[in-house]
Amino acid sequence: MRRPLVLALALAWPAPVAAQGAAYEQLQAFSGVLNHVRANYVDAVAFPELVRASINGMLRALDPHSYFTSRADWERMSALERGELAVVGLQLEDGERHVVVLGVVADGPAERAGVAPGDRLLAVDDTVVAGRRAADLTLRLAGSRGSRVRLRLERGPVLAPETYSVSLKRDDVRTSAVPEGRLLADRRSGWVRLQEFDAQAAEDLRREIRRLRKAGAARMVLDLRRNPGGLVEEAVDVAALFLPADALVFSTHGRKRAVEEEYRTKKAGEFADLPLVLLVDAGSASAAEALAGSLQDHDRALLVGRRTFGKALMQAPFVVAPTGDVVWLTVGRVATPSGRIIQRAYRGVGVEQYRSLAGRGGAEADTAAEFRTDAGRVVRGGGGILPDVEVPAPADLPAWWGAAADSGLVLAVADSAGTQLPADPVAWASDRAAWDTLFDRLLERSRARFGRLPDPAPAERERMAWLLARRAASVRWPGGADAFTAATDPDILAALSRMDQLPGLLQAR
Repeated sequence: MRRPLVLALALAWPAPVAAQGAAYEQLQAFSGVLNHVRANYVDAVAFPELVRASINGMLRALDPHSYFTSRADWERMSALERGELAVVGLQLEDGERHVVVLGVVADGPAERAGVAPGDRLLAVDDTVVAGRRAADLTLRLAGSRGSRVRLRLERGPVLAPETYSVSLKRDDVRTSAVPEGRLLADRRSGWVRLQEFDAQAAEDLRREIRRLRKAGAARMVLDLRRNPGGLVEEAVDVAALFLPADALVFSTHGRKRAVEEEYRTKKAGEFADLPLVLLVDAGSASAAEALAGSLQDHDRALLVGRRTFGKALMQAPFVVAPTGDVVWLTVGRVATPSGRIIQRAYRGVGVEQYRSLAGRGGAEADTAAEFRTDAGRVVRGGGGILPDVEVPAPADLPAWWGAAADSGLVLAVADSAGTQLPADPVAWASDRAAWDTLFDRLLERSRARFGRLPDPAPAERERMAWLLARRAASVRWPGGADAFTAATDPDILAALSRMDQLPGLLQAR
């Protein structure tokens, strides 16, 4: 979302006397507790440490996304955003007891090692990270190119987790917001991914869709899966590619008048008549959800996949005098054109529980209200955006997959097979028996290395075989991973199967 330059807050008018007295008494109570801790606690505790913990606790009581950062960390984060530090390709979020993996950059060090969204970070270089914030750990994971960092993670149920470790080499993970797209099997549909809303997202997407149309695409699948959001202005500009002039993209609402704003298109979009399907999942968050909700409300695109994350908040940084530290505060919520609030409820919900409900809807009160699209279709708010066509999620990977990836077995098996594939990529994309053979080879070698492993469930087996086959395709052919994905991904196939019915699916029934 936007990063406006805003300085420290100042009260514009005095509060009522009773409220002032109550606030003063509460501040006295806080000061008294602080002094008792400093004077009487069994161990010496540094004053800055106590103040920082108090600030963090206060912000956590507000919502799961407001946070405080020191000036030094702010400057280091700025260096990271400028690309001056190498990374491991992880996006982290704060949980109740753990920092959680929100997203994994495609083909980055973390993905190649088998780290997956939802995994919980336990230790970095043998240092336990309980109580640390995601923003702090993001900085710790960055460093010089080629240096290594070792992570211990867990996945699965919190009460019975599976733990694994990986060693990651930091690299210059530079991803384009819009990688090269593909023509799908019908040769009339294009598939293009929008991975984040960076400063060039709309222009890069425009350029890639133009290229696909010249190649023969008369309709488009826009992939927003695992898109964590980004700049609100770019989300508006992307929506404007597909909407008529003066269309409401979304609106923002908060306590301050400056936050109350409507975002509209300025002119008719270049692709306003292009048949469109959006792919979304639980990793589609923030600006990605706002875009999806907008195009759904205007009946401009059919949404396929799974419910989105459920986070659509406006946040702004405020500099704290005199230290120069920065506090990021939630200042508003995003509403779709029909009036739906996308944000999932967080009051009275622990942070860990809040994260675990990503893509699973909000409180019943949030989703009970009905809204109408331009064509009269019923949609609901709260807890993210529910797609028009739901497709089952891929199976979670077992923890031993991460161990096999970290040990090099996954790449060894897939790359060895990739060098021996036949010349026809289409044949490989349809040879599921060969994928199973590839998986059996990995399972056999993993059991020889790690001892007895549980037999995978059919869905787990299918998922791991697909990942191995995709890796083998990337070794055998230039751009092989994306070509393989375009031909075999269940969500893409579900979108393609509905292209001919788009006009009817976008009408009220």
